[in-house]
Amino acid sequence: MTDLQPLYEAILEGDAATAKATVQEALNESVDPQELLDKYMIPAMDEVGRRFETNEYFVPELLISARAMKGALELIRPKLADKGAKPIGKVVIGTVKGDLHDIGKNLVAAMLEGGGFEVIDLKVDVSPEQFVQTAKEQGAQIIAMSALLTTTMPGMKATVDAVNNAGLHDKVKIMIGGAPVTQRYADEIGADGFSENASAAVRLARQLVGVD
Repeated sequence: MTDLQPLYEAILEGDAATAKATVQEALNESVDPQELLDKYMIPAMDEVGRRFETNEYFVPELLISARAMKGALELIRPKLADKGAKPIGKVVIGTVKGDLHDIGKNLVAAMLEGGGFEVIDLKVDVSPEQFVQTAKEQGAQIIAMSALLTTTMPGMKATVDAVNNAGLHDKVKIMIGGAPVTQRYADEIGADGFSENASAAVRLARQLVGVD
C-alpha cells in the first residue's frame, strides 16, 4: 500500500507534483479519499497555518502549500462527491464592490479550501446583492468579504444590511478582513467575525460553523 506520509510532507513543503502523484497512487489503490483529506491534507494545511502565525512561514510559503493542496483536492473532489461526502461548510467569498484587490482574498480562499470548506469565489468588485443571492442559491453558511481600500469598506456594512434584510441573519455568518479592517469595525457593522490573516480565517470559519 502507498505510504501516505509523503502527502502530508508534500503539502507542507509546497511540492505540488509529489502531492498529486501520491494522491493518484492512493486512489488507484482504492484508499478512501476522505481519509486522505482528514488525516493528511487538512492537518498539513493546519500546520502550514501554525508556522505562518509563528513566523516560520511567510506568504510565499503559504501560497505554494495552498497550490499543492489545491492540486491534490482536484483529484479527490470527484471521488468525495461520488461518496456523498460533504464539506464542513460552504463559504461565499469576494472582494467588496469598488475594490479590485484580490491577493489576500485569494490566499484566504485557498486556505479555507485547504481547511475542508467548499469555497465559491465571486472574485472582485462584488455587490451586496451578489453576495446575498449566491449565499441563498448555494446554501452557504458563511459570507467572507475582503477590502483593501478604506473607501470600499462601507460595502461590508451594506452587505451585512442586505443579509439582514433578506432574513438570512440566522443562517449566514459574515466574516471580514483586509489591511484597513479591524475587529472594532466588524463589531460596528454587525459582522460575526474578523480575521487579520488567512490562517486565522480558517480557525474563525470553523468556529462560525461550529466544528472547532
